[in-house]
Amino acid sequence: MKLYYHPASTTSRPLMMFIADNAIPAEMQVVDLFTGEHMSPAYAQVNPSQLVPVLEDGDFRLTESSAILKYLADSIDSPAYPKGLKERARVNEMMDWINTQLCRDLAYGCVYAQIFPGHKRPTEEAQRATVAWGQERAKHWMSVLDQKLLGSDKPFLCGAQITIADYYGASFVHLAEVVGSDLSAYPNVSAWLGRMKKRPTWEKVYAAINGFAQQLPKGQLATV
Repeated sequence: MKLYYHPASTTSRPLMMFIADNAIPAEMQVVDLFTGEHMSPAYAQVNPSQLVPVLEDGDFRLTESSAILKYLADSIDSPAYPKGLKERARVNEMMDWINTQLCRDLAYGCVYAQIFPGHKRPTEEAQRATVAWGQERAKHWMSVLDQKLLGSDKPFLCGAQITIADYYGASFVHLAEVVGSDLSAYPNVSAWLGRMKKRPTWEKVYAAINGFAQQLPKGQLATV
């Protein structure tokens, strides 16, 4: 089994952490996003979308972080992806919500447009409008996550036990901290993320993005 990934990739970190937590024997192949390796013709043969992550398991190749995470969990019969029909549907629902709501506005609208040159809009006006819209919508989704989806009585996204939805969601929510958000407006989210940070593999998996965050201008980025 082989994973093409990059440690600064939001969608790679859930896989890195799940693999590490479960000691899954996988060859870890870095694709250097900062030098444009993912845009090379050679990598386009691996993933026509020229994105990470990609999982190879023999002659089977799988793209998309959410799908890979589910595949890995099933491959080791992990309780983090429950077998019960309703329990599994709840995990799928949460992962879809993260991907279609929170990711769209927090990651692409607010964070990436500010910190990655390739996501910056072509004019200052367009850049301001993009970030302002992303920031406003991200705050809304963070409030929904805090008050409606988590609340004060759920230690993890789908209940009392950690699931792959937590691995997936933590990477996206952590982006808010990358741009300097303190999450004090979202106490339930902050407490949940704190639980994820206590996992023994967190520091190693998140070292690269945290180091990158330290280089960003303090107090000059739009936060949520």
